[in-house]
Amino acid sequence: MSNEEGTGVDALGDRLARLREASLRITESLDLNGTLQGVVDGARSLAGARACAATVLDERGEVQAVVTSGLSENQHRVLEETPSKPELSAYLCEQTEPLRLSDLSAELAKLGIPDLEPPLGPVRSFLLAPIRLGSEQLGAVYLADKADGSEFTPEDEAAMAMFASQAALAIANERRYRDEQKARTDLESLIDISPVGVVVFDTKTGMPVSYNREALRIVSTLYDGDACIEDMMESLTVRREDGLEIAIPDPSLTQALAMGETLHAEELVFSVPDGRSVKTLVNATPIRTEDGEVETLILTMQDMSSLEELERLRAEFLAMVSHELRTPLATLKGSVTALLNPPSALKPEESHQFFTIIDAQIDRMHVLVSDLLDVARIETGTFAISPEPTDVAVLVAEARNAFLSGGGGHGIEIEIPAELPWVMADRLRIVQVLNNLLNNGARHSPGTSPLRVTAAAEGIHVAISVSDQGRGIPAESLPHLFRKFSRIESEEQGGDTGLGLAICQGIVEAHGGRIWAESEGPGLGARFTFTIPTAEEGGFVSPAAAGRLGAPATRRGARQEALRVLAVDDEPEALRYLRDALVKSGYEPLLTGDPQEALQILEEQRPGLVLLDLMLPGTDGIELMREMGRTADVPVIFVSAYGQDHLVAKAFDMGAADYVVKPFSPTELAARIRAVLRRREAQQPTAPYVLSDLTIDYEERRVTLAGQQVRLTDIEYRTLAELSANAGRVSTYEQLQRRVWGSEGEADVGPIRTVIHTLRTRLGDNAGDPTYIFTQPRVGYRMPRSEGSGGEAAGTP
Repeated sequence: MSNEEGTGVDALGDRLARLREASLRITESLDLNGTLQGVVDGARSLAGARACAATVLDERGEVQAVVTSGLSENQHRVLEETPSKPELSAYLCEQTEPLRLSDLSAELAKLGIPDLEPPLGPVRSFLLAPIRLGSEQLGAVYLADKADGSEFTPEDEAAMAMFASQAALAIANERRYRDEQKARTDLESLIDISPVGVVVFDTKTGMPVSYNREALRIVSTLYDGDACIEDMMESLTVRREDGLEIAIPDPSLTQALAMGETLHAEELVFSVPDGRSVKTLVNATPIRTEDGEVETLILTMQDMSSLEELERLRAEFLAMVSHELRTPLATLKGSVTALLNPPSALKPEESHQFFTIIDAQIDRMHVLVSDLLDVARIETGTFAISPEPTDVAVLVAEARNAFLSGGGGHGIEIEIPAELPWVMADRLRIVQVLNNLLNNGARHSPGTSPLRVTAAAEGIHVAISVSDQGRGIPAESLPHLFRKFSRIESEEQGGDTGLGLAICQGIVEAHGGRIWAESEGPGLGARFTFTIPTAEEGGFVSPAAAGRLGAPATRRGARQEALRVLAVDDEPEALRYLRDALVKSGYEPLLTGDPQEALQILEEQRPGLVLLDLMLPGTDGIELMREMGRTADVPVIFVSAYGQDHLVAKAFDMGAADYVVKPFSPTELAARIRAVLRRREAQQPTAPYVLSDLTIDYEERRVTLAGQQVRLTDIEYRTLAELSANAGRVSTYEQLQRRVWGSEGEADVGPIRTVIHTLRTRLGDNAGDPTYIFTQPRVGYRMPRSEGSGGEAAGTP
């Protein structure tokens, strides 16, 4: 072997040794940043480079981290700000093959890409290896300038490819670990807040190894003070339906757990020595090892106390209804018998008295049976109303007369503004609600205290309140007032079925409103308030409003062309209801229960508005709304049975135009659709935007450059329209994300920069010396004021 060959072998052996040493350092750490630091340190040392860096992209393709070696703190900061230069960032991170250059700065100048800023200075010799996992681009590792001034070699390129592979594995492992931790945390949180108790037993010890809040709450009802569930189990006894009792802990329980018995909907009673007990509905499932042994037993239990209370209330209700029916029947029977078989001839006034009694008792039975039928219709969803434009003052007057003619001895104070909008109401039903509330207030108020009825406009609704100065309602009773069989009356006040307030709630909600109660506490009176949609939102102008506008009180004319509205719901009954409501309001419905078909309809039919259910098969409404936003700029109204505040807030935060909670009335839905369309029409700009050769016609959604139409995708047009509508001002990344992409939170600048780059290409705009779109570094973009707007910025698109 020649000296030259020996020297080459020694160099190769030294290189392999240094490569093995660097690899060992990299694999020693499970921390992603530590692993990446090992990658860049090892790569720089092995290649003898002045500097090395690794850029890591997140799942959205945005720069997640920049790790460097051989750079000062100031130089590292400059490199971290490279993402503010989208062209350079894209060039470095989108290379799918290794890249070896003798002069990076010259290459960037040739491509028209801005070079790195001082103090990094120009980079000559350059080597880049992409970090890829399969077809996914995870980032890049790159070397800058060899210390001896030479160029990087193919051997350096091969070594860099190995370091990039190790970086890819480290990134994939970190993401997998993070996803697993998130899934585990989500599952634990879901179990912990579940309304069903969950306990995991160790079959060897017979003791629980984990449990959620509901399980602890169920068991803690048997104990005083604070104690952990393990201590509670020491004195707990379980009684099965067959009467068998098992103490915890007990050898027999351990044996039973080890057998892995499966329970399905079995009632077990947990009790303690002082006699307290709680009945639960239990399911149990064993978890076995690969050898078939029962390792743990998962037990779920539901507290039966609420069901037992409901059954007790039902039994009391049936007994009360039976009594209420038996009493008038006995009176009727006695009166009819006296008329048919009088002991002696009856005088005319005596016969009239018997007929008066019969009439009163029949009325009493009619009211009771009507209440029962109303509740049955509300529960089965067959409760129907016929709303029409009605003056609130007329409704209150009718209810007042009915109350006084029925023997009400309380005075009624009425306060209704003269210009209050009319409402869409079923007159008989809303009078029934008012009469129920007046009678309820009278039962709980001193005989001389007046009742007060007020009304006020609240947006698209009118709120009507009935107040009393009676004994008030305890705070703990307020949430239960509108439940069936709930009775806030004292036991000595008979003749009430406990259904009045539940019926009021059903009637109000059928109108598209809501009802609630307020009270400062016992002895301070109570106020019941309910809302009804205004008739003006339903297309009717009240006489008061007509007087102000100089127009007749009539319905507005039908539209010349029906607006297409896409409704997406996987429940056929809900779709039929939406179809009928849309047709009745003069819209053309497009219906589907398939999210993919909804996207196709949106692209082909171009509806003017979308009604979207929150829960859909295979996806959720918010995700579908995001997909729709990539196809067309169309307002979305969520129509869902889920009315929790956090869901409603999330929908609005992600770009929903409105949120309607089921059940709702066709009148309310039509009013909300019109309100969304009015807001959208008010946002449209009027005059076209003109700057040099560029013209944007907002009404036709047409962009021309030197008279030639520029073909843009929907997202590209909306971005350009947003920038031009705010001409003369900077549109920040957050504003563009919210207004164009329809999302909130930390700005995802990657898609924005991609669209801006495409727009500049289509408009022939030079990023270095722009005419139309200017970059505000690390803030956003702006366009100059329109030459055709008199120096003022255009309106908001």
